[in-house]
This record gives sequence, structure tokens and C-alpha cells, in this order.
Amino acid sequence: MLFGKKTGGAEWLLVCLGNYGRRYENTRHNIGFLAAERLIARDGLRCNRLRFRALTEVIDFGGARVLLMMPQTYMNLSGEAVREAAQFYKLPPERVLVLSDDVSLPLGKLRVRAGGSAGGHNGLKNIIANLGSDRFPRVKVGVGAPPHADYDMADWVTGAFTAQERKVIDDAVDRALAAAECVIAHGVTEAQNRFNG
Repeated sequence: MLFGKKTGGAEWLLVCLGNYGRRYENTRHNIGFLAAERLIARDGLRCNRLRFRALTEVIDFGGARVLLMMPQTYMNLSGEAVREAAQFYKLPPERVLVLSDDVSLPLGKLRVRAGGSAGGHNGLKNIIANLGSDRFPRVKVGVGAPPHADYDMADWVTGAFTAQERKVIDDAVDRALAAAECVIAHGVTEAQNRFNG
């Protein structure tokens, strides 16, 4: 059995998705890393311990002990890091909160979900495969769709934000962190009521 009785340590995982390396800084696919970096700077935290193939730090967040994770695998292998941490802390999928980008949402719009399909997101797809479940909560931040149908999606999600877009995203990242904290403190339904729409 993958998950069992919880031991001490982290009560939740907060998985902030992105691709490591300077090439991917300020890109659409790195919303999760942007959020983690904002949280680290805002609260004077560190997230530089390499465990489970991720930069990690156990923090107090939403009234719980939370393992903040920035997977250092590439996006499409993020689930491997998540699975290792979830197994170590004996956490079920319902205690794995993922923060990611979403091209199906308008720029800056949030969507909190209790679970569901990957929606074409390779990081979420790999987490689903590695956890053996799609029933993990997520906070998705809209990065908008490509400007036309034949635009290469990989180029779009690894493309940088413009200065104007970055202003919208900075506000969205703050709201995404508040939504994530609400999920942990009050549950997915409350977070949906406050932050969706």
C-alpha cells in the first residue's frame, strides 16, 4: 500500500511546479516556482535543501506543517519527486496540494480544484501517474492560450511574460498563495468559494 498512517513531520505537501534553470525563469510554465520564490522572500524562508529530487523546506503554512517543494526534475517528471515525498511522510493524495500554470484560463485567473484530469499539463499528468490518483487538490493560475491555433504549445509555455503580463501574474501569484493557504486551513470548498470566478 502506497499510503498508510501518517507519521511526524509534514502534514501536507505544497508542490510548486516549474522547470529549473535560468532559461525558464519568468516563463509561463514556471508559475509554481514564482509562487514558491514569492513565499520564500515574503516570509524570510529558505527552500534550498535537496530532498526527494526537489528543493524543500518544512514550513508553517495555513496552520499546518507543510513541506514546500520545488521539484528539480523537469516538469514532465515532477510526479517522481512528489511520490517520494508523499511516501516518506505517508500522506494521501488529498494532502498533496499542487500549484501550477493553466493555459485554458485567462491570464491571472485562478481555479481551485479538488482533483480531476491533467488537462494536458504534463506535470499534473506525471503526478497523477505516480500517485495513482487524480484526487489531489490544486491551485491553477491562468497564463492564457497561445495567440493562434498553430502556435507551438511548448514554445508558448516556456515563453517569457511581457512586462505588462508580469504585473498581472505578480498579483495572481499572491492570490494563488492565499488560495493555497485557504485550502490547507479551511478546505477546498471554502477556497473555491473565495478564489474561483
